[in-house]
Amino acid sequence: MKTRHTPGAPSAPVPGPYLREMTDEDCEAVAAIRVGGWQSAYRGLMPQPYLDAMDLGRETELRRERLAASGAVNLVAVTGPPGSPAPEVVGWACYGAYREDDGRRTEGGELYTLYVRPDRTRAGTGGFLLAEVLVRAAADGFPTLALWVLRENTGARRFYERAGFAPDGAEEDFEAGGSMVPEVRYVRSLIPRAAG
Repeated sequence: MKTRHTPGAPSAPVPGPYLREMTDEDCEAVAAIRVGGWQSAYRGLMPQPYLDAMDLGRETELRRERLAASGAVNLVAVTGPPGSPAPEVVGWACYGAYREDDGRRTEGGELYTLYVRPDRTRAGTGGFLLAEVLVRAAADGFPTLALWVLRENTGARRFYERAGFAPDGAEEDFEAGGSMVPEVRYVRSLIPRAAG
């Protein structure tokens, strides 16, 4: 079990995280993480009315639909090991084949999403999830993993750069509440470098 040290306070155990595949029962918690993550991380980067209008019920149903229909891999970070009483979902990652705008697939993979509950940011949960995604995506045979990140989200960009991702020059905008929000693409090789 991890311990968190606070100056002047005794050490307290911090549960988890542990990783498992997402289930239908996780959809509401994952929806809350996504809504909370957007409202926290994207404040000032997206129109506030758009963020305020995010609806937990609608997002929960969307998570259920996508989980049932998708060939993507959905992983959750939880606070307790399998069989433990009431472990909490504190993070979520989803990856699969890279999605081209016209629906074509490439041989590379794409990290579709990675979110951590806002009260668990900077606690290692995001890095834990990303490390597992990299291992699994490589084992699935993807030679590269790409992701899209808001151009102005400097914290997320630094996080991915520390994990070996780099921008490849591709940019695109998406519409959010009537405003266009620019994103940049990051890519990382999953092929081990030859020793030498």
